Amino acid sequence: MLTIGTILYVSLLLINAMAVLSEDRFLARIGWSSVQNPNAGFQPPYDQSGYGFTQQQDAGVKVRLITLISAVRTLMRIPLIGLNLVIIVYELILGG
Repeated sequence: MLTIGTILYVSLLLINAMAVLSEDRFLARIGWSSVQNPNAGFQPPYDQSGYGFTQQQDAGVKVRLITLISAVRTLMRIPLIGLNLVIIVYELILGG
């Protein structure tokens, strides 16, 4: 049965899957790395002139997925630890 709990579990598992992807080992091999030149350090593949630039609208699905994966890995690292702990404690106590 599809409930809100299963939707939350699936979304948490998908976010965890994105968060643990290794950029060096996996994403760079298939060409999905956010770093263009590994010797030059971090260079974002987009123009950072402001929030209203028009290049983001022309960006393809691949660029948007790379940006999404990078954002999840950066922003959700600490909140995911807390969410995972809450889910583990819930499963241990209530056995859901």
